[in-house]
Amino acid sequence: MIRVLIADDQSLVREGLSALLGAEDDLEVVGTAADGVTALALARELRPDVACLDIRMPGMNGIEVTRLLCGPGVEHPTPVLVLTTFDLDDYVFGALEAGASGFLLKDAEPATIAQAVRQVAAGHGTIDQSLTRRVLREFVQRRQLQPVSVQGADGVLTARERDILQLLAQGMSNEDIAAELVVEVSTVKSHLARMLPKLGVRSRLQAVVWAYQNGVVAVPDR
Repeated sequence: MIRVLIADDQSLVREGLSALLGAEDDLEVVGTAADGVTALALARELRPDVACLDIRMPGMNGIEVTRLLCGPGVEHPTPVLVLTTFDLDDYVFGALEAGASGFLLKDAEPATIAQAVRQVAAGHGTIDQSLTRRVLREFVQRRQLQPVSVQGADGVLTARERDILQLLAQGMSNEDIAAELVVEVSTVKSHLARMLPKLGVRSRLQAVVWAYQNGVVAVPDR
């Protein structure tokens, strides 16, 4: 059972998400919050598998809560899925930098939201497909490259890990990557498990952002 915390300052949204996710056999809503301070306290108390956070909340916004729950240096991070009404908003980029494992627009289909919670819980991360290229392009243009090592990406990753990261950035699943490289799915998973700590990230989504930031893959023009 995947335990979920929901934080949103709009009661209608909280109730709707609670009903939507609670109706799934493998998802359980363990708490709700109307502001960031309460969300942070509940997350630390309840230790949910995923925290679904709104961006704009009173007391403490979703970016601040995200950084405190899963940002750099957090010993026992709580994976965060950001649900927002703002596409290409500075808040979204801030949430990614703070350590969010994914984000969706609130008008996404119910099944998409439920599946996103599952993906984040599994460490895969997720991003709204309609925004992927726009968001990543804007993200890269606005942010400086992360100083990973003097050798850059080539000094961090093996050739095979680099291949997998490039395919991951194209939106491929483990199964797709395995088929493309003619290897077992378990082999792909093993490479990913070794790769994420090298990059200093906790999810596939953050690995993709790293890849764009460090020039391992190019942002599509269209």
